[in-house]
Amino acid sequence: MLRRLYDWTMDLAASRHAPHALAAISFAESSFFPIPPDTLLIPMVLAERRKAWWYATLCTIASVIGGFAGYFIGAVLFEELARPLLDFYGYGTKFDTFAARYNEWGAWIVFIAGVTPFPYKVITIASGATGLPLPVFSVASVLARGLRFFLVAGLLYWLGPPIRDFIERRLGLVFTVAMVLLVGGFALVKYVL
Repeated sequence: MLRRLYDWTMDLAASRHAPHALAAISFAESSFFPIPPDTLLIPMVLAERRKAWWYATLCTIASVIGGFAGYFIGAVLFEELARPLLDFYGYGTKFDTFAARYNEWGAWIVFIAGVTPFPYKVITIASGATGLPLPVFSVASVLARGLRFFLVAGLLYWLGPPIRDFIERRLGLVFTVAMVLLVGGFALVKYVL
């Protein structure tokens, strides 16, 4: 089954619809979707290495725009949904303290989350909810997401065939490591926030 999923993803990655799918996943992952765009970026670059830089650019732009959507979800819906619950349970002032600390380190938090497997949507929404200044959020997002996607695309561009061979020979191991990183990122949210 894993082999069929891999083959299907590789076929999608080589199709003319792949850039649209990559942009949609990159946008959605930054605001509400749990699957990282790397799941499509990697096979797309492996399928067409000459387009690596275009795919990284597309992924970065869509991810940053999706990050703005997450930011506005946090900014607009927080007061209506989350604030009443925090106040009801007596945590309203604790959140205000959290927001002040978050904004003190906000640029670094956004940058680190944007580069690592940490669920980026949590940070985009938290940034809006805490009122992190939009210019700080914007610059940190562009730098972090660009670094992440261009690093992935660059490594695959230069090391493509051996990486593809490694993935195909050790598909179970690669899938397990990817799932551990994904679940670990969500588990980290529980302890960090």
